[in-house]
Amino acid sequence: MRGDDAVGLLAARRLRQDLGDRAEVIEAEMAGVDIVEFMKGVRVGILIDAARSRQRPGTIHRLDASTGPIAVGMFPSSSHALGVSEALELARVLGVLPKTVIVYGIEVGHTEAGQPLSPQVAKALDEVVSVVIQECDACHA
Repeated sequence: MRGDDAVGLLAARRLRQDLGDRAEVIEAEMAGVDIVEFMKGVRVGILIDAARSRQRPGTIHRLDASTGPIAVGMFPSSSHALGVSEALELARVLGVLPKTVIVYGIEVGHTEAGQPLSPQVAKALDEVVSVVIQECDACHA
């Protein structure tokens, strides 16, 4: 594991297990421009990623990318060829951004290889997974 930086991958794994066939869950370690492809033909997109905006680890950011750009600095592109913010804007320009796109950023602390999630980020992960399941169920209601 990569410490708190693995929070998005861990969320995808939990959601895949908990949602079953109620939603398509894609685990993308270094998505970058692939996010554009993932958005094609999707009605509602929910992304979960590690955020780095210098707030307290475990802080949850819920951003609506449906109406406009999200903060570039929160999801830096250092570990991806293209960051989440830039990839969503590319999808918008190409006309493939879903009608609804929600981005959850979980503020991370330590990101050293070989470390587990910090307790604060693990708690935030539980909260985000629970909320996303509720949102997915509401879409199917």
